[in-house]
Amino acid sequence: MPVLVSWSSGKDSAWALHTLRQQPERYDVRGVFTTVTKTFDRVSIHSTPAWVLKQQAERLGVPLYEIPIPYPCSNEIYEAAMRKFLAEVEALPKHLTASHFAFGDLFLEDIRAYREEKLSGTGFTPIFPVWGEDTTLLAQKMVTSGMRAIITALNPTKVPAEFAGRWFDTELLADLPDEVDPLGENGEFHTCVVDGPMFSSPIAAKPGRIVQRDIVSAAKDEDDKIHSSSPNPPTYVYADVVPVNA
Repeated sequence: MPVLVSWSSGKDSAWALHTLRQQPERYDVRGVFTTVTKTFDRVSIHSTPAWVLKQQAERLGVPLYEIPIPYPCSNEIYEAAMRKFLAEVEALPKHLTASHFAFGDLFLEDIRAYREEKLSGTGFTPIFPVWGEDTTLLAQKMVTSGMRAIITALNPTKVPAEFAGRWFDTELLADLPDEVDPLGENGEFHTCVVDGPMFSSPIAAKPGRIVQRDIVSAAKDEDDKIHSSSPNPPTYVYADVVPVNA
């Protein structure tokens, strides 16, 4: 089954890809795709810098398909960009194209339904490799596997702002408030993966500068609803990812 993976640059999509690769007799992962906000040259929502994104793809050993979107980005513009991408995938050579798109969603029914609706009738089928997994157990499994990820974006109304820039590790999981999902599936936080069993080698990166930014009307994008259209733009906290020698 030829698959392209929706790559948010974070832990959930990385683990979804890793899960697919554990079943080589069933799945053939042929590439990853993601929206990139060209205003900032960063992965949308997660704010992962483009240089890290490219190194992730290199270490995954698969083609990277960037879908450029503006900032701010309406849902209409986002969906038009995705339709253009679907046409591009259809036009790929037979050995590169895919019939299925994989997403790292865990339990948000509305997001899953949205993906299924938008791919209905396109000839592409969505799959959800980690759907329904216990997020507490999965978080521990990720950490135990050697995955290293940095919290790059968070909603300060759900998670303390000082969590931005922290490593996703055992200490972080212990410090999370009880009401916060350990994988941030409700939009509490997002990550950038720099090492793990899905990579051929680590990315030499570390947490950088912390900033706060008002979010102007954005699309339902990638893997959850951290951003939503609102007349009162919310403020989110971001941590940059920089080279270890910076």
